[in-house]
Amino acid sequence: MRVVIAEDAAMMREGLVRLLTDRGFEVCAAVADADSLRSAVADALPDVAVVDIRMPPTHTDEGLRAAIDIRRDHPGVGVLVFSQYVETRYATRLLTDRPSGVGYLLKDRVADVADFVAALTRVAAGGTALDPEVVGHLMRAGRDVAGLASLTPRERAVLSAMAEGRSNAGIAAALAITPGVVEKHVANIFAKLGLPSSDGDNRRVLAVLRHLGG
Repeated sequence: MRVVIAEDAAMMREGLVRLLTDRGFEVCAAVADADSLRSAVADALPDVAVVDIRMPPTHTDEGLRAAIDIRRDHPGVGVLVFSQYVETRYATRLLTDRPSGVGYLLKDRVADVADFVAALTRVAAGGTALDPEVVGHLMRAGRDVAGLASLTPRERAVLSAMAEGRSNAGIAAALAITPGVVEKHVANIFAKLGLPSSDGDNRRVLAVLRHLGG
């Protein structure tokens, strides 16, 4: 799997290069600013780009805006935002314009290298990987406040797990409930949010994200 990394902190950038190289990834480029990221992706056309949000020159949202450009200009390239911050406005655009092959993880909440590698692999394959805290921000920013407010705490937990890319079996294991109970919660979620049900886990996630990001 071919990867481009955009991270302005040199130690973090080199750490990611070493981590991914040791696990069999090919790191095509490791850059420190958004313009270099755009150029590296255009040149290498990797399977996935790992992108920090705050990079030179203003250290505000350059990385996230570059990620949106990459998804528009190179639809075959997955994008995994890996940051300390949640930037709701651009995150909404990133996730709802074409929410497949996209992820958003928070650096201080990734405790296991295997989880990070699994999320990166899922995004490269066209799936979704979202930190529950990011999902929470999107839910609070969503237009359908009444629909979200009608969800029970358990349904919100299931919805967050769905947005992380988990299957029904994965949700059941994480929440210590049966798959049958998960199916009922999923059906209730779609009914309350006015979304059509689907057998495909990724399609369910994308529909939920479109709705929440509205």
